[in-house]
Amino acid sequence: MYVIVVGCGRVGSDLAGRLSRSGHDVTVIDYVGSTFKHLDPGYRGRTIEAESLSEEVLKRAGIEKADALAAVTNSDAVNAVVARVAKAIFHVPNVVARNYDPRWRPLHEALGLQTVATTIWGSQRIEELLESPRLRSVFSAGNGEVEVYEFVVSGQWAGRPLATLVEGLECAVVSLTRGGRASLPPVDALLETGDVLHVGATLKPAEALRRRLDATEE
Repeated sequence: MYVIVVGCGRVGSDLAGRLSRSGHDVTVIDYVGSTFKHLDPGYRGRTIEAESLSEEVLKRAGIEKADALAAVTNSDAVNAVVARVAKAIFHVPNVVARNYDPRWRPLHEALGLQTVATTIWGSQRIEELLESPRLRSVFSAGNGEVEVYEFVVSGQWAGRPLATLVEGLECAVVSLTRGGRASLPPVDALLETGDVLHVGATLKPAEALRRRLDATEE
């Protein structure tokens, strides 16, 4: 896969390094050449020191053959314009824009851009860790609005229906792992001690499920 990364700050340099190590062909664009020092020493892709808003620069980077483009500068305006140009003019199949300031997010959404709101996701995750340190998230969807949490079934719930455990909670059981084997459990499945549940939910229902698992059986 050929990928263009626009912006070589902390996010862009790490992303470029990950893609390069995975065997992808990568070009990084940044108008400040000194930012390329952030790149991993093992990075094997190209770098272009130039203004990414220029269509000629994007063409020099090979945008016409690109499979994907990530606009990850710390300027939401730049990210929105570059991503929109890549998507609408050059028809790059997969375009992702970083949303740096939450106030710019409606613009990205209005342009139909696939975005990752690093600030929102980060603050939400820190909130979870501060308020609910016992919740373990294993997957985050979108910008962290919904996450998949991991729960281990305690002995007090052994023999009781899964439906009873999640009753009244806005959540979806993704899988049940027992003896190392995962399955899509029916709601009438009976729980066993040590079962591992992966449940999709927002923070509040996940906290409620955690409390329910911890509650002493009446």
